[in-house]
Amino acid sequence: MASRRVAITGLGIISSLGLNLAETWESLRLGRPGIGPIKSLDCSTLRFQNGAEVRGYDATKHFEDGREAYFDRFAQFSVVAAREAMRHSGVELTPELRERSAIVCGSAVGGQSSIEAGFEDLWVQGRGRVHPLTIPKTMANAGASQISMDLGLSGPTYTISTACSSANHAIGQAFRLVRDGESDLAVTGGSEAMFTIGMLKAWEAMRVIAPDTCRPFSKDRRGMILGEGGGMMILEPLEAARARGAKIYAEVCGFGMTSDAHHLTQPTVDGPARAMRGALRDAGLAPEEIGYINAHGTGTPGNDPVESAAIRAVFRAHADKLAISSTKSMHGHALGAAGALEAVATVMALDQGILPPTANYSERDPECDLDYIPNQPRALRVQAALSNSFAFGGLNAVVAFRAASY
Repeated sequence: MASRRVAITGLGIISSLGLNLAETWESLRLGRPGIGPIKSLDCSTLRFQNGAEVRGYDATKHFEDGREAYFDRFAQFSVVAAREAMRHSGVELTPELRERSAIVCGSAVGGQSSIEAGFEDLWVQGRGRVHPLTIPKTMANAGASQISMDLGLSGPTYTISTACSSANHAIGQAFRLVRDGESDLAVTGGSEAMFTIGMLKAWEAMRVIAPDTCRPFSKDRRGMILGEGGGMMILEPLEAARARGAKIYAEVCGFGMTSDAHHLTQPTVDGPARAMRGALRDAGLAPEEIGYINAHGTGTPGNDPVESAAIRAVFRAHADKLAISSTKSMHGHALGAAGALEAVATVMALDQGILPPTANYSERDPECDLDYIPNQPRALRVQAALSNSFAFGGLNAVVAFRAASY
């Protein structure tokens, strides 16, 4: 089968910026961060108090008859986002299409709240046993499996766990399934819900969390801010989407992935640069055709200069003409879901002609000398964009998107 162009016809998201696509996009286009004091836990023993929590979420409004008790918060986010994406797509799920539909999700840490609840039962409450559904609630593939059951999709269904690049790896694999004719529709993205004391203590030990907020690429940046949420997209062949008159937000047109083969936590310039080149090559795009990059942009002292140097290495003179932003400055770093939240932000930027800013930017860093769209959104139509995700372990995944109008 000939290679097919792949359209994005549905988007769904739940994040610290909003409980759906409309609310989240409103915050993104206004440059309004969702970072604040963590409310769900007592963080008095932590060195940091702020996070990007999903606030105002009531699981009982999404799941009837107590069904929410059967799966972890991260998997609930998967289903909520997938339902919204499917509604927006307007696709009719025939029996044949259900069997030809794939689900590829990303999650770095899976059901953390269920894991911590089990530990509390054993060692704090002394109960001697854990909840009988602990294993299916904690497994990283629970989000993908719950989407499959909820939407009745029975094609290839799996989860990718590559730390902070999980969702981008998932989107890339789903893109290939549709492009290569293995599937006629795909639900793809990622979800994460890591706000537990055990997980926050683990991140505290790494000394990479900012005490106040996330300032990517700004000279006074002090680290990342953890976030949570879920983002999903519906992918289908462009011809099929056009034939049914679907709204097309953008196209996925390329994917690149590499490994640094260097260090568990320290990034290199070469690995991310090769991933960006791979995405451009796969998409058949020249560097000059890219107008926007949604950067990995964690706000840590080590990541931001390396990513800036990698962008310069790939784009050379064109790097100075690129608009670049890190939306982690608003929705935090959602680990395995980060690429999904950022993919939705990138696609909406292409669709709406508004590039979200890098919030909280205050001071230019000589080592980060590109255009990071500081603090204010920018009205600009671009032809194509990249979304970067780089993970601990040196695992890099870059997705290329093309505006629907090109």
